[in-house]
Amino acid sequence: MKIYINPPAGEWDALCRRVQQNNATIAGQCAQILTEVKEGGDKALKEISKRIDGYCPERFEVTAEEFVQAEKEISDQLKEAIGTAAANITKFHSAQIPQPLEVNIAPGVLCCQKPVPIQRVGLYIPGGSAPLFSTVLMLAIPAKLAGCREVIMCTPAGKGGKIASQVLYAAKRCGIDKVYKIGGAQAIAAMAYGTEEIGKVDKIFGPGNRYVTTAKQLVSGENTAIDMPAG
Repeated sequence: MKIYINPPAGEWDALCRRVQQNNATIAGQCAQILTEVKEGGDKALKEISKRIDGYCPERFEVTAEEFVQAEKEISDQLKEAIGTAAANITKFHSAQIPQPLEVNIAPGVLCCQKPVPIQRVGLYIPGGSAPLFSTVLMLAIPAKLAGCREVIMCTPAGKGGKIASQVLYAAKRCGIDKVYKIGGAQAIAAMAYGTEEIGKVDKIFGPGNRYVTTAKQLVSGENTAIDMPAG
């Protein structure tokens, strides 16, 4: 890492400028991954995971035993903190739940508004050195309060195929139906198109790197809705 101490003012703009990346190149790479998964399903997912991440689980879905082990690895103090955060998030979003609306516009004319939950939603939780279990809470709790029939989650596994215990505990705490060990653009493809193991969703939520964001934008042009791009 290069360290600058009191650099001249004339260098500030260059130092603060973000690294430029070729968006067209990234879009092309993501489009290729999407096509591979769309056509090849789980087999393509495993090949891409080995190629990009250097690791591929035998099965993508997290097992019940892994959830149990994750809970054992969490301290009581952290469990209490996650519980408090979950309660606060639940309280806030409960107040936002829209109610059915009926208005008599004129004799014989009744206009109605009926909130209908999205049936299947997919959550993407980034991996990395800092487990973003707070993101799990902030995405999963509103989905459950809305009444979504099924909520699944994709997140990349670390070395040895292990997902951070905090993330798994938060997922179970929120009642997420299924969690899969898969990340990157290939995870977005799996949720958008569906594979033999991972079912297609109606809308994808969650932040990610440039590849994840680009993949989400690409699938949104087809038949899968997305949230607002992060960052």
